[in-house]
Parts: sequence; C-alpha cells; structure tokens
Amino acid sequence: MKKIFGLFLLLSSVFTGVSAQQQMVLEGTYQGQNLYVQNPFASFGVGFCVVNVTVNGQQSTDEINSSAFEIDFASYQLTKGAGVEVKIEYKDDCSPRVLNPDVLIAASTFIIASMEVTPDGLFSFSTKNESGELPFVIEQKRWNKWVKVGQVNGKGLSSLNKYSLKLQPHSGKNTFRIKQVDFSKKPRYSQEKRLIRSSTKEIFIANENTQKINSQLIFADEGGVQSETMYEVWSEHGMIVKKGYGKVVDLTSLDRGVYFVNYDSKQGKIRKI
Repeated sequence: MKKIFGLFLLLSSVFTGVSAQQQMVLEGTYQGQNLYVQNPFASFGVGFCVVNVTVNGQQSTDEINSSAFEIDFASYQLTKGAGVEVKIEYKDDCSPRVLNPDVLIAASTFIIASMEVTPDGLFSFSTKNESGELPFVIEQKRWNKWVKVGQVNGKGLSSLNKYSLKLQPHSGKNTFRIKQVDFSKKPRYSQEKRLIRSSTKEIFIANENTQKINSQLIFADEGGVQSETMYEVWSEHGMIVKKGYGKVVDLTSLDRGVYFVNYDSKQGKIRKI
C-alpha cells in the first residue's frame, strides 16, 4: 500500500452482474480509533445503502444493515501507526457518509527516549509512541533563529525507533531540537539538545577588505585555510540573495551595495563594489 501523509479518499464505480455499485476507498494510518458510517436507505426504499465493507482486504464482520454503523478495527490486530485501507461498496442510487475520516490521518505523538550529538556532528536520537510515518526535521539555533539542518523519515512505530544523521555544527556551543508537523500544521518540538563545544574551527571572512569585495566572499579558519561553513547573504531590503554551504560565495550576479552575511555562528556586514 502506498505510504501517504494524510488521508486518501477514492470514489469509483464497480459493475457487478446485476447492477452498478459505487466504491469508496479510504487509506490512512491506524490511530487507535474506529470509523463511523452514516448509512441511509437506498433511493428505491429497498434496504440500506452500504452492501459490503473490507479492511486491508479482509471482509468486515460489522453489522452494516442499520442507519449508522461502526467499523471496528480491534478484530484486525492492527498496531498503532499501521497502514489501513477501508473499502466501502454501496448502491448506485445513494451515498453513505464517513463521519470521522480524520481518525485515519497520522498525528504527531512521538516521545523522545534519547538524544545525543558528538563534537563532530553525529546526531542520534530515539523515539517511542509514534503513530505515523511523519518526517522529523532537525533544527539548529543559528544567527538568533532556528534553521533546518537535517531531516529523517519517521518509522511510525509505537515501539522504540532509532535514528542518526551527520550534521555540520558551527564553532563553539551548538543547540539543536527536533520538530515534527502533522495534518493539523501545528509543530511538535522536542527539548533542546546542547553541544557545549564542537570540533569545528572558528570561521572568519577572509577577504582583506570587507568594504571592497568585488566577485567572491571567502571563508577561512584562523590559520588562513579556506573552510566550509553554512552561510546566508541578505540584502539591505531584507531579502535573502545567497545561501548554502561552502568555502567561497560567488557574488558576481549581485548589484553593488551593502549586504549582511550569516556564517559559522556569526553575523557580518560587507560591501560589494
């Protein structure tokens, strides 16, 4: 089954040997709650609208011959975070209504079990109580704001999940956190993790005169060796004009004037001529 963020709903026609029927397909993630279906009479007044229900290909044993019924997931031995596909077949002259389809949308429920970062930037963490395969975004406090520095896909399991990725810390003290956003668009954050001192050397702007930069902005360590750093270049009007990770920034496409540079753990000011 396709991995999806959210809920997928499909309506299609199914032709049997007797008459045409409609089919509603809901795909999502099991969150520990059941579905409720409003089931009207068929237009011709003969029986109810829904004729068949399957869950992950298994025939439902729920009582569907009533004006409303529950699709009980308990009998399918689903674990929280597992994928779910529900197919509802119904007569062509009526339309059932699923009252709470949002219960199949993955929610951010993770709990951090551990979080570590080494001086060279190996970031490791473990979670439990996940309920969907939602991405984890790693953010770092740089230049008085939170900046995205990495991302891993969540496993969606309620048991222990382990993750690791290589980050690029700046010199000195570093602060990281984990963010996850679900269908509600409201972010869920971990506690902050601090690296007291990284192994990264302090970076400087290496140009001899920062007020007379022509074509290149150069970064180097204290010994004058060109060194890579994450950077942002902002115009006087508050527009970001360059960003990335590297030793040299090409400024030839920029107009003359004053620019503000975020790099390493610092903020600077340059003038392009």
